[in-house]
Amino acid sequence: MAWLIAHGIVCTMEDPPRVIEDGAVAVEGDRIAMVGPTAEVRARYPEAEVLDARGQLVLPGSICAHTHFYGAFARGMPLHDEPPTNFPHILRRLWWRLDRALDEKAVRLSTLVCLIDAIRHGTTTLIDHHASPSCIDGSLDIIAEAVLEAGLRACLCYEVTDRNGPEGARAGIRENTRFIRQVQRWRATGDPRGDLLAASFGLHASFTVGPETMAQAVAEAQALGVGFHIHVAEDAADEGHSLTIYGVRTVERLAREGVLGPQTLCAHCVHVDTREIDLLARTRSKVSHQPRSNMNNAVGVAPVGAMRAAGVTVGLGNDGFSNNMFAEMKAAYLVHKVHARDPRAMGAEEVLAMAYRENARIAALFWPHPLGVIAPGAYADLILLDYRPYTPLTAANLPWHLIFGIDGSHVTTTICGGRILMKDRQLLTLDEERIAAEARAHAPIIWERFRAIAEAERG
Repeated sequence: MAWLIAHGIVCTMEDPPRVIEDGAVAVEGDRIAMVGPTAEVRARYPEAEVLDARGQLVLPGSICAHTHFYGAFARGMPLHDEPPTNFPHILRRLWWRLDRALDEKAVRLSTLVCLIDAIRHGTTTLIDHHASPSCIDGSLDIIAEAVLEAGLRACLCYEVTDRNGPEGARAGIRENTRFIRQVQRWRATGDPRGDLLAASFGLHASFTVGPETMAQAVAEAQALGVGFHIHVAEDAADEGHSLTIYGVRTVERLAREGVLGPQTLCAHCVHVDTREIDLLARTRSKVSHQPRSNMNNAVGVAPVGAMRAAGVTVGLGNDGFSNNMFAEMKAAYLVHKVHARDPRAMGAEEVLAMAYRENARIAALFWPHPLGVIAPGAYADLILLDYRPYTPLTAANLPWHLIFGIDGSHVTTTICGGRILMKDRQLLTLDEERIAAEARAHAPIIWERFRAIAEAERG
């Protein structure tokens, strides 16, 4: 049975985008059936139930091409150490202690609070990269159950690494393999869980995955017919390690060992050189750009313009920052200008292309129908925003309204797969107050484990 969103300003985000004044979207099942002026759509579906947008913007749900649900408990947490002075310090003193402190309850709660944040800010598709070395087996199922409870769309993987010993590496490989096969069974049998959930094969980064573990992971992924989700050259230390140990730069090593390819997603790529960019393009590997995280970690600014000019698909992620992807768009727009000292760098059209068209190409690795666009046949992942433009809003100037006006705080209604998850800012699938209270109660337990790990490492 079809239902309609009517009387909205529909921004299709097609290439090129259209802006339909008094527009409507017809939804059948989990997909879009028709897009057009309200009068035309209502004439085609005269008996359909109508959700009146009342002049609000109607956009595709945002896509986040790289995130970390597991990092939620870091907010406000004391480090019990001197402030990190570089990226390796940040990893060792914060993230590699926090992930070891996580238990099953923390994995679940950290996922749920991130999903609440995503619904509130209109992010309906998230590509997650998980780590919890103290509870690896079944961890992706815990996350998957939370995603299904929320009603959002997510691609999951476990980051394989050697930093927790050979058994930890083997357990990470097993968890990826098990979950990928499970998703493949869901898809093959028409299980509805396979409509929302997808899987890739996670690797942490070149500098924490040795040749034996890498070869095992590549063999498993090739047998399963999937690609990888891996951090690449986020910091110069990754390149330095690869040159010292393997005699080649990071992307060259990953290409040589069979990690790169059209199904592989490389997060960051801040320090890639021209040869590595050429390898990313020739292997048709995808890249996600996380400007807020890169600024926060002081690792540098990725050569996004050069990668896109070479034909590399570069999307936009958040690396565990808030799931307000409109904030990520603004950061991308600004940081490249100040880095290049050129106001022409990273135009608003480029940011829109990354956030919608390029992210849609990345999402197409994992789901069979289009995302990030309002068009017949695309998934009905839609958001309504109470943004009231005080200058004309057209297809030509939409990118600048996105950068200088529209924000996740404007989102009033979030829909994923035709299901309304939030209406008029009221969450319908998750109890935010209860989940936040549970997380607050559990945070001191995780923080105490973190403190004990820090003390043990310092001896």
